[in-house]
Amino acid sequence: MEKDNATSLTVFVLTGLIHQPQWKLPLFLLFLVIFLITLVGNLGLITLIWKDPQLHIPMYLFLGSLAFVDASISSTVIPKMLVNFLAKNKFISLSECMVQFFSFNISATTECFLLAAMAYDRYAAICKPLLYPVIMTNRLCINLLVLSFVGGLLHAFIHEGFLFRLTFCNSNIIHHFYCDIISLFKISCTDPSINYLIVFIFSGSIQVFTIFTILISYTLVLFTILKKKSARGIRKAFSTCGAHLLSVSLYYGPLLFMYVHPASPQVEDQDMMVSLFYTIVIPLLNPIIYSLRNKQVIDSVTKFLKRNV
Repeated sequence: MEKDNATSLTVFVLTGLIHQPQWKLPLFLLFLVIFLITLVGNLGLITLIWKDPQLHIPMYLFLGSLAFVDASISSTVIPKMLVNFLAKNKFISLSECMVQFFSFNISATTECFLLAAMAYDRYAAICKPLLYPVIMTNRLCINLLVLSFVGGLLHAFIHEGFLFRLTFCNSNIIHHFYCDIISLFKISCTDPSINYLIVFIFSGSIQVFTIFTILISYTLVLFTILKKKSARGIRKAFSTCGAHLLSVSLYYGPLLFMYVHPASPQVEDQDMMVSLFYTIVIPLLNPIIYSLRNKQVIDSVTKFLKRNV
């Protein structure tokens, strides 16, 4: 009987962001607009890169993959949130919860690897400009992209597998707007210590590896830039790296806060605000950041509009 009770909860309730009814419709409209802009921005960037042969180079192949991952993160989280703003019962089944987390984990982990690969690409372009076509070939680019997505998939499988060891019997209230893994640990009847350890080891290792790669790449880039005597060359180098550095800073801060120290006591509302940033705000901002700071993308957009208007 105790075992049956421990496995009886298969439906959960997502509490969402707010509890005041008067804010539900305005927030629904706000996040609906954000979702549509995010999809248009990221899918538009992918289409632009696909259609323009001049953008079929490693830098933009990485950028297109990043846009795909951002659109996936947004599509995983926001639709359920929008439904819950208007629904009386904010139910989500255990299977839906597992699928949502699995999809989110693949995309979030893949983005970490992509940002590291993009940093290496910028290192090769600025520090080894004459050898860049030899170093960063399309084959290497494709290999890095495949490894990024495979790494994301394997990481998601590891956490998903360990989630199945948990049982839920006391509470089915998830104090979040999506099925975050830490929120599931908090309501588990099974001791989640092993799960916390797995999150710390694997998520922490990925964070350290990718951040270390980015730091080394940009340290070498900085030394190369400082050696340049041409002010124009310095401006061009900073312009090339600026968008990626901004994107990295926005993405890694919240992830480090949430997952490198998962066992530390945190306020749940604060957790949700941090999650809101990297699941919704960053996928919205990335296509804007990369497009506005990239002359080649702007030129490609201009040519595309002239051909189709």
